[in-house]
Amino acid sequence: MDTDPDSPVNKPRLGSSFPTGRFSRKKIPKLDDVRSNGWLEAMISSSPPRKRLVKDFNVEIAPEDDFAQRAWMLKYPSAITSFGHIAAQAKDKKIAMFLDYDGTLSPIVDDPDRAIMSDAMRAAVKDVAKYFPTAIISGRSRDKVYELVGLTELYYAGSHGMDIMTPANANGSPEDTNCDQQSEEVNLFQPAKEFIPVIEEVYRSLVELTEGIKGAKVENHKFCASVHYRNVDEKDWPLVAQRVHDHLKQYPRLRLTHGRKVLEVRPVIEWNKGKAVEFLLESLGLSNNDDFLPIFIGDDKTDEDAFKVLRKKKQGFGILVSSVPKESNAFYSLRDPSEVKKFLKTLVKWRKMEDSTSQ
Repeated sequence: MDTDPDSPVNKPRLGSSFPTGRFSRKKIPKLDDVRSNGWLEAMISSSPPRKRLVKDFNVEIAPEDDFAQRAWMLKYPSAITSFGHIAAQAKDKKIAMFLDYDGTLSPIVDDPDRAIMSDAMRAAVKDVAKYFPTAIISGRSRDKVYELVGLTELYYAGSHGMDIMTPANANGSPEDTNCDQQSEEVNLFQPAKEFIPVIEEVYRSLVELTEGIKGAKVENHKFCASVHYRNVDEKDWPLVAQRVHDHLKQYPRLRLTHGRKVLEVRPVIEWNKGKAVEFLLESLGLSNNDDFLPIFIGDDKTDEDAFKVLRKKKQGFGILVSSVPKESNAFYSLRDPSEVKKFLKTLVKWRKMEDSTSQ
């Protein structure tokens, strides 16, 4: 497979070229489109109300009522308190671990560049990879998420699974999944490779279109682009949505999706984190194996595609990372990255005990 991402594209144009020159700031965009098609509502719903402090007592009170929270926890029980049940499912099976990055291994922060995983979390992930094939599947570019995690023994899938790196000798054995990028051959799978030039074009255009909106940040993830509005004044959210929405009308082979305070521009192809999980399971030799248990831990809407795949297969399960009730295709929940770390450490401890008793 040709893995050179810079090779020329000898295919028809994926979208119209963006006009050259500066963008006019005089024309006031029509906001009816994003309001009527639900984008503004989605942007607001992705920003759950923060906990408030009771004056003079410094006590946190959750905005949702206790009954709703308890009902939600019954539907999506804690993966920590339910670990006994998870261990029973995993007994005598091969576990494959899939992890999101932002909001799962690192906290959600105002500046995406400052979303750094702790050394303790890195150690926990490293320990997991000693016992189970482990992959990071992120919306970030593969190179960026590898830089942030910095562990060679993992599989990496960036751009929501559109850029996958696997060791050439991948066969599902933890000992064989070590990948030294400096010396070991790797396989790259890039189903959206032809879209690289148009994503770059759209990225540059969106940078210019949003440069006058305070707090807006545009990122190029190679196979997709994202527009963050976490630091944008809420009154300007419709302006961000409208400018992105209107610009993408020129690119029929690109689509707009929504994450946690981010708008994402992605190719119109049948590929997502769920497809990436299926691809990696096949690479591991586990796709037609009943004796495996895939686990996917993630916090974002894009992780639901992976949760759906595992639910449909009736093998393995998703774990949603969320401190507020929301519907999901996951089976279990964890409140935040600190609980993710605790779960990973518990999983390793259980595996060590299993190994010791079987000897």
